[in-house]
Amino acid sequence: MNEITVEELKEAMDSGKEFQLVDVREPFEYEVSNLGGVNIPLGSVTLEADSIPTDIPVYMLCRVGRRSAAAIAQLEALGYDNLHNIVGGITEWKNTFDPEMPVY
Repeated sequence: MNEITVEELKEAMDSGKEFQLVDVREPFEYEVSNLGGVNIPLGSVTLEADSIPTDIPVYMLCRVGRRSAAAIAQLEALGYDNLHNIVGGITEWKNTFDPEMPVY
């Protein structure tokens, strides 16, 4: 499984690089804090796979990285090969860049 750090995510965001960020947490978690990605809860990932591009990098995010890893495994079984798990998830983003960010 491909992984990126929150530092690499921020670098991609700051550079304007084309990618999609997918947050697989539940909507109530996403409402508490998010990084602006599309919210597709883990339980809906395969149902909404058509909305996840295959031609650009896709960075998958959750609270700490476990649900996003599970989402990647499900999508890779469907043939996706452009997915990257964000190590430490939004918790690591908070710890590294935004200590005041509320995280559920």
